[in-house]
Amino acid sequence: MFLLAGWAGAAPAPDESSKSVIAIGDIHGDFDDFVAILQHTGLIDKQHHWTGGKTTLVQVGDLLDRGPKPRDVMDLLMALEKEASKDGGRVESLLGNHEMMNIMGDLRYVTPENYASFADANSEERRRSGYKEYGKWRESHPALLAELAQPMELTEAEWMARHPAGFIEQREAFSPKGSYGKWLRGHVALAEINGVIFLHGGISPGLASMKLNTINSRIRDEISAFDSCKQYMLDERLILPFFNLQEMTAVVQAEISAEQKSKIASVPELRAKLSQFLQFPDWLSVSTEGPLWFRGYDRWSEAEGSSQIDKILQSFKADHFVTGHTVQKGGTIRSRFGGKIFLIDTGMLSSYYSGGRASAFEIQNHGTFTAKYMDQQAVLLEAAKVSQ
Repeated sequence: MFLLAGWAGAAPAPDESSKSVIAIGDIHGDFDDFVAILQHTGLIDKQHHWTGGKTTLVQVGDLLDRGPKPRDVMDLLMALEKEASKDGGRVESLLGNHEMMNIMGDLRYVTPENYASFADANSEERRRSGYKEYGKWRESHPALLAELAQPMELTEAEWMARHPAGFIEQREAFSPKGSYGKWLRGHVALAEINGVIFLHGGISPGLASMKLNTINSRIRDEISAFDSCKQYMLDERLILPFFNLQEMTAVVQAEISAEQKSKIASVPELRAKLSQFLQFPDWLSVSTEGPLWFRGYDRWSEAEGSSQIDKILQSFKADHFVTGHTVQKGGTIRSRFGGKIFLIDTGMLSSYYSGGRASAFEIQNHGTFTAKYMDQQAVLLEAAKVSQ
C-alpha cells in the first residue's frame, strides 16, 4: 500500500511492483553531492534524467539555505517529479523547516551566494527602485517608526547591504505566485509509504493524538493564513513585498503599539489580522515541538524513547519513522529503538557540516532497510527481523 496523506489531487499511487523506496535527507543547496548520490543509487543518469523506473524517491526537506545551489536542487526535483511519474515511479519532496522559513521570509540562513543565483541583468535597477519604495514607505509611517523597538536602516548604504543582488527576486520567487513558492506550497510535511512515515523532524508525543491528514492540513492552513495576513498588510501598505519575517513582525508590533497609544486610528479588521499574524510562533509549522522542528528522536535516551515511540507508532498505525533535520555524527545513518526510527541527515553539505557526506536510505519491497553511501553500504534492518 502507498499512501500520501493530505495530498490534494495527487496522481495515482505506484503499484505493488515498485522495487524500492529511496529516501534522502537534508541537501541544503549541495546540488553536486545530491546528483552524485542520485546517480549512485541508479535514480538518474549523467544527463540528470530519471532512470529509477518504479522506484519512489522521498526527500525529507531542507533543500535550501547554506549551500551554493538551492535553485539547481529545486529545479532538478521539479523535473524528476514529472519524469518519474511517466515511468510509474514517484518523487515526494516534503517540507522541512527551511522551506517553511523561506516561505515566511525568515532568511537567517540564506547566503549572499543564494541571493546571487536569483539575480539578472535588471537586479541593480530593482534594488534602486526597491530603496526608493522603501524611502516612501518610511515617509508615510512616522507614528509606526517611532514605536519600533529597533530602528530599521536609515541610509541607502545600509539598505543595499541588507538587500544584495537577487534579494528582491528571491522574495518574489518564494511568494505564493512565484515559481518556487507555488511549488513548495503544493507539498506536504508527512508521507506514509507501506507503514513507514517520512517527515523532516518528528512527531512529538504531544501530537500523537492527531492524524496524518490533520497535521498536513494544519500546516497547509497555516501557510495559507500567513499568505492571507501578508497580502492584507501589503494591500494596506503597512509592509512592502520584500520585508523579511523579522521586519514584518517588528512593524506589526509597532503598529499595535501606536494604535494603543492612540497615535493612529483603530481599524478592527486590521487589528484582527495583526493579532493573527503575531500568533505564528505557536503554529505547528514553526513550533520546536512541531513536525518540521522536533529533535526528540535524536536526543531521547534509550529509556525515554522506548517508552514513547511505541505509543506514537501505534497511534499512527505505522511501523517506522524516517526523519532528517538533525545531522548524525560521523555522517552515518542511525537506527534507534530497535529499528523503529531511522535518522538520515548525514550532513550532505560537508563544507558546512564537518565530517558530513551524501547518503541514501533504501527500503526494498521485501522489507530490508539499507544505508547507502558513495563508497559503501550497510544493512540496518533485515527483512526477517521486520516480520518477527
